[in-house]
Amino acid sequence: MLRYGGESATLVGVQLTILGCSGSLPGPNAPSSGYLVEADGFALVVDFGNGVLAALQVIRDPFDVGALLLSHLHPDHCADVSALTVLRRYHPEPPHDPRLHRLPVHAPAEAPTRLAAAYAPSEHERLETDLGDVFDFHTLRPGTVRIGPFEVTSAHVAHPCEAFGFRIAHQGRTLVYTGDSGVCSALDTLAEGADLLLAEASWTHADNRPPDLHLSGREAGELARRARVRRLLVTHVPPWTDRTAVLAEAKAAFDGDVALAEQQASYRIGG
Repeated sequence: MLRYGGESATLVGVQLTILGCSGSLPGPNAPSSGYLVEADGFALVVDFGNGVLAALQVIRDPFDVGALLLSHLHPDHCADVSALTVLRRYHPEPPHDPRLHRLPVHAPAEAPTRLAAAYAPSEHERLETDLGDVFDFHTLRPGTVRIGPFEVTSAHVAHPCEAFGFRIAHQGRTLVYTGDSGVCSALDTLAEGADLLLAEASWTHADNRPPDLHLSGREAGELARRARVRRLLVTHVPPWTDRTAVLAEAKAAFDGDVALAEQQASYRIGG
């Protein structure tokens, strides 16, 4: 039987744990995007990229996760949903029947078909089954919904596919996650006054960067300054990018608390 390194606990305030923060693809011992957000004994995982399931198992039983929230459907943000499907379907001793207790998945509209196609080894199998036996899909739309104890506000952001940023609120404490996005007004609205801004920054600033794709370190810092956030945590830096240079840009643009997201690190918001 699988055993896991952590135990669920009731937390005061909101806790963010970094399951993966490598941008665009996993790096050496560094999973792609995945973030565990906890409050009142409820575990919400935001994004589930390559390697995130392995990182999650170090600290939590995956069956303890209450819901999954996917910002968009690029593999570095959702690839490990296939592995999670295998776990939930075939674990010989699950704590509950996954067919009766499907995991809620809040994701872009194409998630049921796209994730089924990624999981199934052949078109024939994909046509015979989908992932609805283990997941309960909810289509993301701009606006606010309740997921467990959290009020989650979603907004479309600037990326080549349908992509969302999130404002996750609980008892007056707010975590804002940009997802993958270029500079856009939606990020400013989401981030306004946030306690913690988890902002992707995939490169340093230069005039030849393609628009509507990613933020630079400077742009992440400028977003934090405009939105008057309390703390900026920079994430999604690819393995080929100098993390210290990205951090230096963010610090030059924002004179508040700035740091790089670190694998398996936890950050308390409130409490």
